[in-house]
This record gives sequence, structure tokens and C-alpha cells, in this order.
Amino acid sequence: MKKILTMGLAVASAMTIMACGKAPEQKPAAPAAGAAPAAAAPAAGLPLVGVTVYKYDDNFMSFVRRAIEGAAGGKAELSMQDSQNDQGKQNGQIDALIAKGAKVLAINLVDPQAASTIVSKAAAAKIPVVFFNKEPMADVLKACEKCWYVGTSSPEAGVMQGKLIADSWKAHPEWDKNKDGKIQFVLLKGEPGHPDAEARTKFAIEELNKDGVQTEQLELQTGMWDTAKANNLMDAWLAKHGDKIEYVIANNDGMALGAINALQGKGYFKDPKKFMPVVGVDAIPDALAKIKEGVMVGSVLNDAKNQGLATLQLAVNAANGKDPVDGTTWKLDDKKAVRVPYVNINKDNLKVAEDAYK
Repeated sequence: MKKILTMGLAVASAMTIMACGKAPEQKPAAPAAGAAPAAAAPAAGLPLVGVTVYKYDDNFMSFVRRAIEGAAGGKAELSMQDSQNDQGKQNGQIDALIAKGAKVLAINLVDPQAASTIVSKAAAAKIPVVFFNKEPMADVLKACEKCWYVGTSSPEAGVMQGKLIADSWKAHPEWDKNKDGKIQFVLLKGEPGHPDAEARTKFAIEELNKDGVQTEQLELQTGMWDTAKANNLMDAWLAKHGDKIEYVIANNDGMALGAINALQGKGYFKDPKKFMPVVGVDAIPDALAKIKEGVMVGSVLNDAKNQGLATLQLAVNAANGKDPVDGTTWKLDDKKAVRVPYVNINKDNLKVAEDAYK
């Protein structure tokens, strides 16, 4: 993704010192004669929450979006927007949401570097912002009085995935095909510059090494979180390295599933002697099915349900002029962020992840 490095952004960054205040109280419109009670609900005082998602067809974000929609019932009117992985489009959507009268913005950034621009737009309209899933720079949140973040601790997923890999490797010495005591791995990285992609990549390998497992990187390329791109990369790596690959590490389940598709196309998993360990992050239902089948080693539950719930709860509180975590079980850390914890998932505790999607 292209970084936004223009002078306009520099000016926008300076404006983040402005407080993103609460929108002026709007008087509810009178219901039309004969209108059904259900139709009158938004006019009866439910705040309008403007939501943008960086792209709807991202596997994980589809579940976060569903959770936001489910949590909004009776609490907020939503205006949901698909930014289609285009920061310019997202900026325009935010302008339109402000013009529409949104009392709070819930923003899943396309580019984290654009946060200061969005904060400036919200500050000018005196409305608060809840960023979710893609974390802005800490100084952006700190400078804005009414801005918060809902997501995870990016290093935590990498650390936990590294532990998952180490435990599985030690339990299966037969996976060391050349018996050199090292994991020869390929790694499918998410979007370059994305905090989760960078942290998961770094800390997964660091944790493996801390756990006494030696590693040798055969390939590391970006699959941009995308199943089809990961499939193509895995095909190319198999053609280049073949059975020298001993482990496939993916920054998310979408890419892990793409790798599995490519492996199955080359006859892997049909014969127990032709097994390739694959791990991901998110523990989405399609990945859970592969874990249950014994095709995928495991994943790290990125709790979409609670991320969506927390995002909606903070947004509604902010829209109503309350403390963002008022009446919730969430706590803000020193970076004004709610951190939803990760959980390692394998065949032994699948139910934990399955329950997260109920």
C-alpha cells in the first residue's frame, strides 16, 4: 500500500491536537403519519454510527462487520461502507458520513498512515472516532481527545503463533525431513507496513528461536492477506523448493487456506507420509474445519465477535457523550486502546473458537 507522505498529510497531522468533540445534540425528527413503530426507531434518538471497513471481502473483517451489525440492534443506526482497499475512497466516505450527520465514526483504516487526516476531518466536525483492527500511530490517538482504538496487541499473535509452531514441531520429529534439527520454513506475510503483519512476522520467528527451535527461512513474501495470492505463491515455492519446505507459516488464515489449496493440488495430505504443517492467525470457521480434518495444525483466535462488540459499544458511548467504556467490561490501556486477547487453537480446543462465532 502506498504511504501518504504529502504536505497535506503533514498539515493534517498538525491538526490532530484539536479535540474530536461530541457532535451537537440532534433533535429527533417527527415520525410520519401512520409510520410503523420499527421504522421510527432511528428517529427516536438512536445515534448514527458511520462505519467504514477497509474491504468487505477480507475473510476476517467480514466477521467483525457482522459482529458490529449484530451488536447495534436497539442501540445505534449504522451506515456501513466498503472502502475497497482504497484510502481515497475511504476519505470520501468519511466526508459523506459527516455530511449525513454521523455522531461518531468507527474506522477500519485502509492505510494506518492516513489516521491523522481522518482525525482532522472528525475534529472539524466535532465528532469522536473509534478506530478498529488497524491501529493508528500512538501520537495520533494521544493528540486527539476523543479518539480510541479497538483491536489486539500485535506482538501477542506472533508470540502465540511461534509457541504453537514450536510445540507442534517438538511433538512431531518426523516433520524434520532432512534431520538437520532446523525448520526450513516459508512465510506468507500480510500487507507490508500493517502493524499486525510486521509484528506477527517478527515475533513468530523470535519466539520459535527463544523456545530453542532453530529456523531457516526459504521464502518470505507478501500475500496481502489474500487466499488467491497465497495459493499462487505456494505453487511457485513448491516448484522451486519441493520437499525442502518443512513448515508453512501464514500471517492470517486466508493465506493459510490458499497455501493448503496449492498443497492439495500437489497431492499433499492424501497420504500421511506427505503432510505439510500449516498454521495461520484468526481461527476463522473455514480454518477450523481444516484443523478438525487434521489438514491444518492450528491457528490463533483473533476474536472477531468481541472486536466488533467492543467497537460498537465504544462508539455508542462516545456518540452519547459518555466515557467510551462506560457500562462495559472493557478497559483502556495507556495508549487509549481496548485490547481483545488472542487464544491459541488446535484440535484439542476447537470448541473455544467455534463458540466465538455463535
